[in-house]
Amino acid sequence: MTATEQALTLSPNRAAGATLAQQERRFALLLFAPALIVLVITTTAPLIYLAATSLMRIDLSMPGLSGFAGVDNYLKMAGDPRFWSSLVLTVIYTASTIVLQVAIGLALALLVLRIPRGQGVLRVAAILPIVLAPVVVGLFWRTLLLTPDFGIVDLLTRALGLGSHNWLGDPQLALFSVIAIHTWQWTPFAFLVILASLSSLPPDVFEAARIDRANAWQRFRHITLPLIRPALVIVVILRMVVALSAFAAIFAATGGGPGTATEILNLYAYRTSFAELNLGYGAALAMVLLTMTLAISFVMFRLRRAR
Repeated sequence: MTATEQALTLSPNRAAGATLAQQERRFALLLFAPALIVLVITTTAPLIYLAATSLMRIDLSMPGLSGFAGVDNYLKMAGDPRFWSSLVLTVIYTASTIVLQVAIGLALALLVLRIPRGQGVLRVAAILPIVLAPVVVGLFWRTLLLTPDFGIVDLLTRALGLGSHNWLGDPQLALFSVIAIHTWQWTPFAFLVILASLSSLPPDVFEAARIDRANAWQRFRHITLPLIRPALVIVVILRMVVALSAFAAIFAATGGGPGTATEILNLYAYRTSFAELNLGYGAALAMVLLTMTLAISFVMFRLRRAR
């Protein structure tokens, strides 16, 4: 058979293969289209509306002054001390909860890994705080654990001779209290992810390190941490996104108070929009929080990919 005859024979097969591939692509797009449409309607469209609202002057307490504001809402933040205070609180709240969750989760995972039996029970127990709604967690801590004189934490501090404290009503203690609430609920997530990562590490590497007389700290620093670094980065990114968008637990526990002691940027945007009825400025605050979250996430992913 000549080359020309072979080409003519293969051409119908190639055409049939190309047609089949096109049909598969169309079928995949057909399956993907409903989810894409729902995603656009529920996420992209509201984000576009939020961005448009942030450029408007919409104050329901003074509807006669409504109109296009341009970047005035964003320029207003530069001279807004409440914005800067909420931004600082957001950074403190996010950084503190992430450090505590990763540190406690890693310590618990290393401890549980040495327990030969009962790990399944501990894993199930760790899931319980995660499945609770944040508003339920906030009310649980507010009514049962941190209530002055009658709360469990207050009973423990008085038994230890540390006295009674208004944990959620004292401006000096309220921020520490909401950090403890968030850490209590989401540390199990970090614990489970890190425990799964530690369980998958190759034991022969550690055995070789022991033969080379590496002590426990050297094995942890030079072997364990580098191997579980991808899991730690993912935990940090996910916990950071959740901490930056925290709302329900703080709102249920303190409402952002006392005063503005626990008013992170998310709560400030909510109060501005729905309590003070300044929808334009509240949307601008929400856009700043969204931009900050996306920027930090982008940097973290780039660092992870670079390593």
